[in-house]
Amino acid sequence: MERTRAVDTAALQREQDLRLAAYDAGVAAICRLAARFDDASWAAPTPCPEWRACELAAHLHCVADDFHEYLDDAPVSRYARLMATGAHREKLERKLARQNAAELAALSDTTPAEHIAAFADAARGYASRLRPVWQLPHHQYRGTVVTVAGMAGAACAEWHLHASDLATALGTDYRPADPVAVLAGWLAGMPHMPPAPAGLAERAHSHAYDPWQAVLAASGRPARSALNPGQAQAAKGVTSSWRST
Repeated sequence: MERTRAVDTAALQREQDLRLAAYDAGVAAICRLAARFDDASWAAPTPCPEWRACELAAHLHCVADDFHEYLDDAPVSRYARLMATGAHREKLERKLARQNAAELAALSDTTPAEHIAAFADAARGYASRLRPVWQLPHHQYRGTVVTVAGMAGAACAEWHLHASDLATALGTDYRPADPVAVLAGWLAGMPHMPPAPAGLAERAHSHAYDPWQAVLAASGRPARSALNPGQAQAAKGVTSSWRST
């Protein structure tokens, strides 16, 4: 029994390290890209039709604060109550869009750079809270319990997706260093927005399958990069374990 507990603890530690490393990389990417903007480029459009880059900076500030609120109130947060309705993806997206718009309207008037600094502080503070509560339930969607670990995966994917949005506004491309970890985070934290309703395991074993393209497609963004055969090999294990987090 002691040996089993030790193995489980080691596996949990590895899972935490991998997911939080990918999470931290997403935060760092946002900060790195944001530093390249000036007053003119902050007005550039992003792949999110309703937001210019400056509004995306404010949204990042809001959503990082929201993650703290959801964790404070889990498993009965306003986000958990919304997910517990089991509503279809489109209805959830509409409700979250209204929430995002209201939060942006209520946010203090400040510069995009200041919003990014506030985002970075909140996002890093959120990560520092996660390990002790990693396996606790965060919310539930249609019978699938999403743990705090799963929500950390959703946050990780969100940061990398918005890094991609900022890169697009700058006229450049973006790809996370570990797209497999980002896809695993999405699968663990976003059961209401699956990347592929059917055939995911088969596609993951194909050299044509790109975990980053899967995340982009699941979020409604156009695919922007291709997977080489070496990366495809790394993607093979993603679908075998995603429901365990």
